[in-house]
Amino acid sequence: MSQRLAVIGTGVIGNGWIARALAQGWEVVAFDPTPDAPARTRAFVDNAWPALERLGLAECASPARLTFAESLAGAVEGATLIQENVPERLELKREILAALDAAAVPEVLIGSSTSGFKPSDLQRDCTRAPGRVIVAHPFNPVYLLPLVELVGGAATEPEQLDAARTLYRELKMRPLVVRREIEGHLADRLMEALWREALHLVNDGVATTEEVDAAVVYGCGLRWSLMGTFLTFHLAGGEAGMRHMLEQFGPALKLPWTRLEAPELSDELIDKVVEGCEYQAAGRPVSELDRRRDDFLVELLGLVQKYWPEAEGLEGRI
Repeated sequence: MSQRLAVIGTGVIGNGWIARALAQGWEVVAFDPTPDAPARTRAFVDNAWPALERLGLAECASPARLTFAESLAGAVEGATLIQENVPERLELKREILAALDAAAVPEVLIGSSTSGFKPSDLQRDCTRAPGRVIVAHPFNPVYLLPLVELVGGAATEPEQLDAARTLYRELKMRPLVVRREIEGHLADRLMEALWREALHLVNDGVATTEEVDAAVVYGCGLRWSLMGTFLTFHLAGGEAGMRHMLEQFGPALKLPWTRLEAPELSDELIDKVVEGCEYQAAGRPVSELDRRRDDFLVELLGLVQKYWPEAEGLEGRI
């Protein structure tokens, strides 16, 4: 029996889920009340498909396996998994998730792509099977980046998270079960810290957006893509590893080198950031930049797998 993903909301993230599921041979039924949603989604999938072909398509993978439903209830009928991707407004998400919970059979998991809300808050208005409503937070582009953060709420049972882990693995994701719920989950909290510091550097005239990006692309980002934060610093300690690194550089953590609170988003700062990004884009449309990013990520994912294959076995420790 074919697996079927129901996608609710077809913005960038929802469309990313659609492209990934289609590439893995799943059927996809989408719902979005916006009149031009089907055309936008099909254009998105067409733009992503070359990268997915290079990464490797599953048997039966085809954009033709996408259909649009006329209602929420129609979208979830017969679904193996439901993925909600409506705008990041808590009351809206609660409303949509409660409707999905009422419409879908109790055994079907409902993942929310929320980047910040806690699952217990999302489950609040669900009365049929609230525990199956979990956070399933991916990263853009969803069709290439494999990480998905899974977070259960107060009503969620361990068996439901186990089932979610299995389903998302079938979509060729790398599920990371977050040990306890917290606003922003795990990866976004790390990215937000860097983002705040980057805004301060631009706001204070220390660097342009291009210079900040260069510091990441040609410096820490290259190492992070293979080893992450902790193992990178473990190597910084030489043969003695992390213990020596902490002894040597740990005291610097007390120095006021970083500013974790975000700066005020003044008109001047907004203009600096926007003008910097437009200069970097050099007139290229986002669709062209998407394809350039996708080509890079396909090759990079291959390199990570080549040099860090043992990471496949680390999921059992999470």
